[in-house]
Amino acid sequence: MKIVVDASVLVAVIANEPEKDALIELTRGAELIVPNSIHWEIGNALSGMLKRRRITLVQTKNALDVYQEIEVRFVEVELAEALSIADELGIYAYDAYVIRCALKYGAPLITLDQALITHARRKNAQVMEVTHDSPSSHETQT
Repeated sequence: MKIVVDASVLVAVIANEPEKDALIELTRGAELIVPNSIHWEIGNALSGMLKRRRITLVQTKNALDVYQEIEVRFVEVELAEALSIADELGIYAYDAYVIRCALKYGAPLITLDQALITHARRKNAQVMEVTHDSPSSHETQT
């Protein structure tokens, strides 16, 4: 099974957020697909955590070591298609890249970003939701 993951999922795993165990369980045995832009999103998220003093530089380097161990398949998305999605939904390109991945590969998207879930559903992308109170999820398509 292929699953598209966004930066919120990867950051939750590498930063030991409360959702980590549920995310690992939901994606176990799946081929994880990410747009090539994911490195920059991870860097941006970690730099934001540094700026807010939520983590130290040493913790950031440890998180990057964990990130490097996660097996993901980097894929290209068509910039024109992604920008059309961004324009239609009024969202940033980073979110449009993830939605385009889900549509292009016919794979469900897993994210912790509620706004992204809403936008993905508007484009009829499959979404796997993570419930914060249990490691279960449900897959929906609208």
